Amino acid sequence: MVFTKDNLIKAILECSNLMEQNKQYLIDLDSAFGDGDLGLTMTAGFAAAAEFVQASAETDLGKLTAQMGMAISKKVPSTMGTLVASGFLGAGKAVKGNTELDNNSLNLFFKGFVDGVMARGKASPGDRTIVDSIFPAQKAFESSVASGTDMVASLNAAAIAAAEGVEESKKMVAKFGRAVYYGDQVLGKEDQGAVVGMLIFKAFNSTL
Repeated sequence: MVFTKDNLIKAILECSNLMEQNKQYLIDLDSAFGDGDLGLTMTAGFAAAAEFVQASAETDLGKLTAQMGMAISKKVPSTMGTLVASGFLGAGKAVKGNTELDNNSLNLFFKGFVDGVMARGKASPGDRTIVDSIFPAQKAFESSVASGTDMVASLNAAAIAAAEGVEESKKMVAKFGRAVYYGDQVLGKEDQGAVVGMLIFKAFNSTL
């Protein structure tokens, strides 16, 4: 089983759909401890990404993903927009030259995404950011692949780990952004960035 350009297009279209469906939820989460625009920026950013990948004739998945990241960055130069864009730039760089991805290559794609986000945001697991859903998701995919599990089951494992990461974020105090000023008041509420990461992995899980 391989992950193709059609799968990538489907994943990004589903990202766009999920961000639209959860727009008010993200706005409400972000309004509590941030500036309240997350639902708007993620909806706009992934709409631009979906439009780009559908229109592009590029067959190199690495180049296509990196170019898509630039499209997101150009459309929504916000904090989260920049982080997500940096993730896709990292993912694209990791698989440049491939027109389809096997299990190991798709793991490199996800690892590149996580590394790109972490390098740009300087955040680590436990800092209450998007990293707290995407890092465990990538690790779950990697472990599943290493055990010989197929791509479908491995993507499902990643999506489950991302959702668990969102739950874990409720126990974390923020180290970045406006949420820092709220201290312990954030406890019990999921991190809005982690939710974005969860939705991304949920979308990729739907592609096969």
